[in-house]
Amino acid sequence: MAPPKTPSRHRSRSETKTPLTASMFGVNATADASNPFIVPSRQSSPIKRTTASSSFQVNQNLQRQASCGLIRKGGVESRLEVVTRDYIPPKPEKRSRSQPSVSLRAKTPDTRDRFITTRDPADEVAATLDLMCLNPQSASPGHTARLAAATGVPLNRRILAYHEPPPAASSDPLMAQARELVRPLYARAGPAPSGSTGSTGKDRKISTFPHKILDAPGMLDDFYLNLISWSSQNVVAIALGNSAYIWKADTGEVVLVAEGPEGSYIASLDFSNDGQFLGVGYPSGAVELWDVETQSKLRTMSGHSAQIGCLSWHGHILSSGCQDGSIWHHDVRIARHKVMELLGHQGEVCGLRWRPDGELLASGGNDNVLNIWDGRVGDVGTASGSARSAARWTKRNHTAAVKAVAWCPWQPALLASGGGTSDATVHIWNTTTGARLHSLVTPAQISSIQWSPHRKEFLTTHGYPTNAIMVHSYPSMEKVAEIRDAHDSRVLFSALAPNGELIATAAGDENLKFWKIWEAPKVKKGKDAKDSTTLGRTHSGILSIR
Repeated sequence: MAPPKTPSRHRSRSETKTPLTASMFGVNATADASNPFIVPSRQSSPIKRTTASSSFQVNQNLQRQASCGLIRKGGVESRLEVVTRDYIPPKPEKRSRSQPSVSLRAKTPDTRDRFITTRDPADEVAATLDLMCLNPQSASPGHTARLAAATGVPLNRRILAYHEPPPAASSDPLMAQARELVRPLYARAGPAPSGSTGSTGKDRKISTFPHKILDAPGMLDDFYLNLISWSSQNVVAIALGNSAYIWKADTGEVVLVAEGPEGSYIASLDFSNDGQFLGVGYPSGAVELWDVETQSKLRTMSGHSAQIGCLSWHGHILSSGCQDGSIWHHDVRIARHKVMELLGHQGEVCGLRWRPDGELLASGGNDNVLNIWDGRVGDVGTASGSARSAARWTKRNHTAAVKAVAWCPWQPALLASGGGTSDATVHIWNTTTGARLHSLVTPAQISSIQWSPHRKEFLTTHGYPTNAIMVHSYPSMEKVAEIRDAHDSRVLFSALAPNGELIATAAGDENLKFWKIWEAPKVKKGKDAKDSTTLGRTHSGILSIR
């Protein structure tokens, strides 16, 4: 049912046409008691009564208010935001079907960078300085005080400020000497102090082809033997079966030096420091001394009960490592040659090396132990001899036989040791403090280590599975070069030339190969220096050039 309509005679229209306002009843309208929706109306506003009359004059003030959107109602003014312009869409641009559409943005090229925002440098600097200020204007004093207390920085002190320079280094000569001694231990990889002009780096090229190859028939394939040595006279000695040969690099001449008992073999050999004598070890425990120039045996020093797998010279002392774990010092000048015995291994001694100055002796064994001994020799059976027979340092970091031991020529305190198949790790030791300085894991068993006298580098030879020769820098321990499959069999033995350039390697494939790994420093002009690296031709079936 539709609501009742108000009679037209009681409706009055407002000339001002105020929106969203209820209609006003006429003055003479009376309330209908039967209709709850009709209430008695109040008297109309005198303004509207006046407006309704046609005699009211519209002045300029009212016109201005009407044009500005001002409406007076009960003495309160309100301004309405009136939009006077309607949106007029742009006219579509006529184009042909073949012409591509061009956006409005393309008409005005944009010079802004899509990755770098466009900011005012002055505003950025001001904002940065405002953030750096400990007491900005926008921060409250309480917050600034709490921030300073939390950070421990006083408000009146700069965070970054200039201070007095550090104190100068001590002028104590002992401290200066100590610093000079340990400087090479922490130096960067580069040329050695000997004067090499090249820098150690991966860009250096090393030939992967041998400089020369010699046949070595009868070479034993035994990891625990030491069958090659290179003397200071530029003579290479090699054991083939029960015979020891020398090959003179200057002339290429091959000479049979020593010959053992029939049915036996040579287990180790080593040149004396001056290159005049050759020590030879046998499985029976005997150690023979041979004159290189006359190829005659001078004496036989017996006493060991098992195989002599390694020998090392220092002056008139010839040290021998036995299969029973003992190390003897032989004085070749006297009849009672045994002057000291070192007991520190539970397995076969397969690596033995004197430090060049004779202060220390390093030994490695099949019991995975590296021992560093005092080089001073005492009388056998005396109190001093018994005290010195104990190792100064005993290292058990290797997990396989320690055959490879080598002393650094330009830093006497450095010692390198390498482990066998299950270890394949090189450790660098500081023999003064006993600390391990560096470690390097390699892909195969390590049979020998050679330090370069001209560069801060060292070389390692490896067995299965790589049969490789690797060159590493020190102290970064980075690989400089690698010669894979240097031999058809595992590389068991190596020797360094007296000039420090060539490396001789031997393996079970019955080959003796020479590799040019390093460059010796150039000799100054005006000095005649004979090239000791000349490898001449041989005239014998043994050690013949291939």
